[in-house]
Amino acid sequence: MVAKPYMSGLFGTSPISPLQQHMAVVYACIQNLEPLFAGVIDADMDKIETAAKRITRGEHEADVMKKKLRHHLPKGLFMPVDRRDLLDVLLMQDSIANQAKDIASLILGRKMTLPKEMHELFIPYGQRCIDAVEQASNIIHELDELVETGFRGLEVDHVEEMISKLDEIESDTDKLQRQLRDVLFTLEDELRATDVMFTYRLIEWVGRVADAAQKVGSRLQLMLAR
Repeated sequence: MVAKPYMSGLFGTSPISPLQQHMAVVYACIQNLEPLFAGVIDADMDKIETAAKRITRGEHEADVMKKKLRHHLPKGLFMPVDRRDLLDVLLMQDSIANQAKDIASLILGRKMTLPKEMHELFIPYGQRCIDAVEQASNIIHELDELVETGFRGLEVDHVEEMISKLDEIESDTDKLQRQLRDVLFTLEDELRATDVMFTYRLIEWVGRVADAAQKVGSRLQLMLAR
């Protein structure tokens, strides 16, 4: 009984606002990747554990909100944005938090550290992935303006520019990922085979954060084109 008035209040103002609130929770969760990666670089298990717990809590909060939004999103209400589009974007946003939880679980479960030769590249790599989610969040928070302008005019141009910026950020992460893989390749003979395998996995999974953020932008671009 408590959830209904809350959700009703959300939808009473805008069908977009619940999506924006969910993305805010996702981005707050993702920001904890920064101290998590710092813990990996510093081989500081306390820092890793603290960040991992915050990521897990954030992912759970986003998941609970996702389920409530899917259940309460009106089916018959006329909305300026198709209900299926909202649900698709919601699932894409949620996948970002899910990926962060997977990364935290991998690092914590394996008690992972990184070779010093990878530190210089891994720090900006992780940060650019976080930047991608921040940019996706900024784009989502332009949806109200898009609705008010009927998905026309200067606001569309502005959002298109933001999506292009997101694509550039994701491209940066691709380049850094390739460079990290190259460095790891040169170190394979010096490391345990299992460490090599899980480090490659870590590099890939961190990149998936930026990929998921880009998918949010691409989905909104499709909505603009309709």
